[in-house]
Amino acid sequence: MKKVLIKNMVCDRCTSVLQQEFQKSGIPVKTIKLGQIIFEDIEIIDFQKVEEIITRNGFEIIHDESDLIVEQIKSYLITLVSDEKRHNQKLSDLVSKHINKEYSIISKLFSNNQGITIEKYFIRLKIEKAKELIQMGNLSFSEISYSLDYKSGSHLAKQFKTITGISMSDYKNLQSWDRQPLDKIV
Repeated sequence: MKKVLIKNMVCDRCTSVLQQEFQKSGIPVKTIKLGQIIFEDIEIIDFQKVEEIITRNGFEIIHDESDLIVEQIKSYLITLVSDEKRHNQKLSDLVSKHINKEYSIISKLFSNNQGITIEKYFIRLKIEKAKELIQMGNLSFSEISYSLDYKSGSHLAKQFKTITGISMSDYKNLQSWDRQPLDKIV
């Protein structure tokens, strides 16, 4: 059995794409989860072909431990932004517990690797999620704020304007929405 760690896998669609690609190529895969693929019968697998499939689909194999930790943090934050069960827990505590390392160490590693703090990265993720929720049109601004674990709607509105340069209302009225894929946020 061999585990291959993958960079830029941030959603279920990413796993589905790779699953289909490996199936088409006849490469047996035991499991694919966000950020990793486990191959069971490694004697018959052409890993050059595996790397080609991964790269062709916009992903990368992770070879460096610091890159691995950064990708684990990013994947966790992406899932966390959609999780409505945070209940005002400190982000630093959640990330530290998930990665199983002291927060000061992983925070410094993340900042050095990405050029942005974990907190600012998470805010950008939340703003992109807010854009998605605004586009869907099912929730009011205060409901969006609550679903993203903000203490008040004004706090989200202020961060939204700071990051995007426009208000949430103006964004809602735009004809061409400017959203970034979550794996491209820096």
